[in-house]
Amino acid sequence: MNRDSRWPNRNTLWAEVFVSELVAQGVSTVCIAPGSRSTPLTVAFAEHPAIEVLSHLDERSMSFLALGRAKRTGELVPVLSTSGTATANFHPAVIEANQARVPLLVLTADRPPELRDSGANQTIDQQKLYGSAVRWYHELPEPEANGRKLRSLRVTVAHALAASTGTPPGPVHLNVPFRKPLEPTPVSGDVPDDIADTEPLGATGRDGPFVHTTQGRPVLDDATVDRVADALATDRGLIVAGPSTSLDASAIAALAEATGFPICADPLSGLRFGPHRTDALVCGGYDSYLDADAWPTLEIVIRVGASPTSKVLRQYLRRSVRESDTRQFVVDPAGEWREATFVASDLLVADPNRLARTLAECVETSASDEWRERFAAAERRYWRLVDEANSEQFFEGTALRDVFADAPDPATVFLSNSMPVRDADRFGAPRDAGLTVLGNRGASGIDGILSSGLGAGSATDEPLVVVIGDVAYYHDMNGLLALSRCDVDATIVLLDNDGGGIFQLLPIAEFDSVFEQFATPHGLDFAPTGELYGFEFVHADNRESFRDAYRASLDSAGTQVIELSFDAERSHRYRDDVQKRVLDEFNE
Repeated sequence: MNRDSRWPNRNTLWAEVFVSELVAQGVSTVCIAPGSRSTPLTVAFAEHPAIEVLSHLDERSMSFLALGRAKRTGELVPVLSTSGTATANFHPAVIEANQARVPLLVLTADRPPELRDSGANQTIDQQKLYGSAVRWYHELPEPEANGRKLRSLRVTVAHALAASTGTPPGPVHLNVPFRKPLEPTPVSGDVPDDIADTEPLGATGRDGPFVHTTQGRPVLDDATVDRVADALATDRGLIVAGPSTSLDASAIAALAEATGFPICADPLSGLRFGPHRTDALVCGGYDSYLDADAWPTLEIVIRVGASPTSKVLRQYLRRSVRESDTRQFVVDPAGEWREATFVASDLLVADPNRLARTLAECVETSASDEWRERFAAAERRYWRLVDEANSEQFFEGTALRDVFADAPDPATVFLSNSMPVRDADRFGAPRDAGLTVLGNRGASGIDGILSSGLGAGSATDEPLVVVIGDVAYYHDMNGLLALSRCDVDATIVLLDNDGGGIFQLLPIAEFDSVFEQFATPHGLDFAPTGELYGFEFVHADNRESFRDAYRASLDSAGTQVIELSFDAERSHRYRDDVQKRVLDEFNE
């Protein structure tokens, strides 16, 4: 076979068929970490005109980049690595994708099967590497220019994408062994010259996907819908929207308007921000005032999305069940029990958006005016108290308040775990602006935050804001390479309290003799990362300088990191003081 042949060897044919089928199925972006064993697929991706290739040098950061992009778009993103320990670096992102229900296609190149257990270099056991964290695992057969195997390969692609984007969506792992030559080097007799004519279905596929997969959504029967609608006819009801990237804000708002129930909207639910607030009472201060002793319990609650970030809200729901035998409906399209207090009374296996619209058409406003006004008045009072507190002391909560208040419309905001997402929950006031707020709350880890945020930003032209703590920033500094390699601009708000965050809130903080093993001071100066990765690093000393730097960054090209330094213990004391003020007023 001459060098100008379309398929110089079986690996080239195999990889091109694989990638062409991904494109036919709608895949448009791939994230690749350079490596040798994955060369056939890397070449096929790079040469396909319909694929955007995002390249990164660090597999862990790259996998989180793909995760963030998939969260922002809702579309599956493949990630590709070479063999060996590179594959293990995908595991944290695979876990997050599993827990957060994010479609991800994990492609791990591998060495030939006979080299396993032989001591061969860079050869590890990659079979079922991610255990139960993936929706489906499959090892592809070794490449061969055979019509039936090529058709099987196309079907495997369809199977993998259907499993990853089904109900619930999540990661899928395909292990792909290759023999040498890995490059598109001609191998005489490896691929028949007439294979496109003799095996057209396998070699060139169909016009469009080889297999069209149609995903269905679970719906409730009419009798069950009527039963739920009857249960919603009560004075004191509540809609709780937890973290989600798939809730339709207008659908949930329609149900809230029909019933008169307020919505407690997690900042990551997709419901706290947006124009739908004109049709529904969207609450964001519940993490404080629901802790008040005088706050009445519920009669019914309907929950959508994952478990809410707010511990106060979760405890309030539990208290309502214990004191008033509140009926709690958990709506989950996958039929999974995402309710860790174990007090819910009903699991509704249904698409929450469709169910909300259906119920909105068949229920009448039942919530009392007094109940609804109680929440509306609480929101007004709470945000007044917060603004008074923020004018007295600049702390992390103030920064989160300003991040959301000054974010442009539209914008994408990515929140780190530990304290930033909690401060966003308590101090991020609802707005009508179209803010897409994301975070990694599936497994709630602090690894990969920068990369996830930059991945989300890579999928949109909207301004991108990443709010991150210092330890999470340290964990994923490698991810900053994506700024240049993947052409992403961001405003990164770095909350630096020298590692003193979440553990000070736990009982172990009272044990002075061992607490040093839990505290995370680092003493690092992050300013040099600006020079290292080519962005502007700014330090803000107070609220005024922060807001000026924040607004300037949002109006500027390129990336700016705005560092804010805080004393962690002082901030925790002030959070407690603000909460005491709120409870004192509400308990009156």
